[in-house]
Amino acid sequence: MTVDLSVDLCGVRLKTPVLAASGCFGFGREMAGWVDLAALGGIVTKSVSLEPRRGRPTPRTAETPSGMLNAIGLQNPGVEAFCAGDLRFLAEAGATVVASLVGRSPDEFGRLAARLDGEPGVALVEVNLSCPNVEHRGEVFATDPAAAAEVVRVVKRATSVPVLAKLTADVTDIVAVARAVVEAGADGLTLINTLLGMAVDTRTRRPRLAAVTGGLSGPAIRPVAVRCVWQVAQALPGVPIVGTGGVVTGDDAAELLLVGAAAVAVGTGNFINPRAVVEVAESLERYLAAAGAAAPADLPALFKAER
Repeated sequence: MTVDLSVDLCGVRLKTPVLAASGCFGFGREMAGWVDLAALGGIVTKSVSLEPRRGRPTPRTAETPSGMLNAIGLQNPGVEAFCAGDLRFLAEAGATVVASLVGRSPDEFGRLAARLDGEPGVALVEVNLSCPNVEHRGEVFATDPAAAAEVVRVVKRATSVPVLAKLTADVTDIVAVARAVVEAGADGLTLINTLLGMAVDTRTRRPRLAAVTGGLSGPAIRPVAVRCVWQVAQALPGVPIVGTGGVVTGDDAAELLLVGAAAVAVGTGNFINPRAVVEVAESLERYLAAAGAAAPADLPALFKAER
């Protein structure tokens, strides 16, 4: 069977349904020697803020069973340096860019979206409402449906490109938050961000991260991501979802697509294999052919909800 891997995400045609997740692919420049950036489904950039951020103190990462903790703290050069350097590089490389935005207030998000509106190469923006390793927990807007919706409302007024809202599973009811941001205008959702975690070095009896807590990613969180995508897809059919959380193989990607994701993003897998985004897409294509599916959009119909 001939398989067409291309997908429609919020009106944007992607060559494959496999994107590089924010924070795990840099701004693409670091990976250009390993992969053809133009051949990827898309690159979700590191989150960009209005002003440069230095990030959290070191050590910032720690391996855990089937996962990784990080407390990078959204280190980035600021939007002006991003536009002048990394974004220009990505546009010249022909990459499909999803610009990830982070701010301390709805106004900051709106100013960022307005600054990037019309910049060459930006196909979508992803509003990072849920990074768990910020210094001030009040910046995790996605723990409050009203606060998350207000950010999305402001961003939608400031940009002409489709908006993805990135949510956290660290809430009692992710469907309530998803519904609020969609009603506020979000064109799609990214599920999920890293989960707040902590690890202790039993030899030194100290936290393994200088920031004490951090975001847990990798295969350890994939069942949580699958559960969230399934719950939200059931409650909000037709809303495009980018499933992310522990995708390292084509089967992992298929798992998220089967329960309702329109696309997937590879995060921690890039640290294991810099060609992970390409190889996951290749593996997914073989899975689709074996399953008798002509396109990724055919997979949800093949999901059998009952054992």
